[in-house]
Amino acid sequence: MSAPSRPEVVVDLAAVRRNVRTLRARVAPSAMMTVVKADGYGHGMVEVARAARAAGADWLGVATPAEALALRAAGDTGRVLCWLTMPGEDLAALVAAGVDVTAYSPADVDLVVAAAQAADVPARLQLKIDTGLHRGGALAEDWPALVRAALVGEAAGALRVTGIWSHLAASEDSAHPANDAQEAAFVEALAHAEEAGLRPEVRHLANSAAALLRPSAHFDLVRCGIATYGIDPAPDVAEGDVPGGRPDLVPAMTVRAPLVLTKRLQPGDGVSYGHTWVADRPTTVGLVPLGYGDGVPRHAAAGVGSPDAAEVWVDGRRRPVRGRVCMDQLVVDLDGDEPEAGAEVELFGTGERGAPTALDWARACGTIDYEIVTRLRGRALRRHVGVEPGPDEPGPDEPAGDERTGTHDGGHA
Repeated sequence: MSAPSRPEVVVDLAAVRRNVRTLRARVAPSAMMTVVKADGYGHGMVEVARAARAAGADWLGVATPAEALALRAAGDTGRVLCWLTMPGEDLAALVAAGVDVTAYSPADVDLVVAAAQAADVPARLQLKIDTGLHRGGALAEDWPALVRAALVGEAAGALRVTGIWSHLAASEDSAHPANDAQEAAFVEALAHAEEAGLRPEVRHLANSAAALLRPSAHFDLVRCGIATYGIDPAPDVAEGDVPGGRPDLVPAMTVRAPLVLTKRLQPGDGVSYGHTWVADRPTTVGLVPLGYGDGVPRHAAAGVGSPDAAEVWVDGRRRPVRGRVCMDQLVVDLDGDEPEAGAEVELFGTGERGAPTALDWARACGTIDYEIVTRLRGRALRRHVGVEPGPDEPGPDEPAGDERTGTHDGGHA
């Protein structure tokens, strides 16, 4: 791949397809949902959704109605779950589009019934029980009232309860006591719903980390978000503690830019605003045309998120960020080397050859890799490769093999 002429976010959809197939095989016989919220975690919602469907994803998951309707507008006709609606929001368009909507309370059920009446079609409704994350969903003491409201809606022909679900708080830590407690609370909620007369199509609790670490939580459907994009959802869990071994996931995002210039510094020369880094030896630095206006964390230099600076890959080596990241650019230490202007700079990617990954950047910035990939937007061109499956690429029920790539310019990330 030649050096880019402008900053770009390259998304490999062949890697997405490979990851979806790998995850489907891991969670079988449970079905799998690919979560594409937040613009596909920064990878492009519609493009990732198409790749996931091609690889056999049974469901797609989004947070907002706008995301769900954008999938429908792009031609997706499969099962889609939406879980973050607003109080009093008109849900008729979602119901008419056949999107599964989520209720946390009887008031939510009332909104869905009204939407079904307006759309003149029964709604597909899922109920969420709060098993301990204490975010969305009904608390245990409120669960019977939510179930009753759903049963009334079903009896009236206004809706069909298609699912019951919850979300884990600490699934990336297999030893955390919340996992057992939440799974037990989920089973209890399912038992109450069944005794009351609900017969959902799917029951789901597991996210990406639980897909790998907690087979008992798979139930009928597993929701895979970050793992879809090739990022390990539980990087701190020892290999031997991953049932079946750690899967071979391929990071789908690579962030690249051309080197704008290099310059020589002498001891005592400061770099960037506030001179938070001052050279202690003769060195060279390089200018990279990406900054916090493009989603690069401002605190990527040493001493903010962690004792170590984030690093980029230039001319076959890792190079640390020096000084504060600016809105449009950042500076890296080239340690006396002088690559030509236009040389490729890779902020992060697959980690091939020892180059930095999103996890490396997350650790340097004191955050998680979810945030790193999701925030890379701004002015960088997003380019999709591997758009079309290659002739030798396996189908959704076959083992992953070699990928072939095409390209597609997907606008700005």
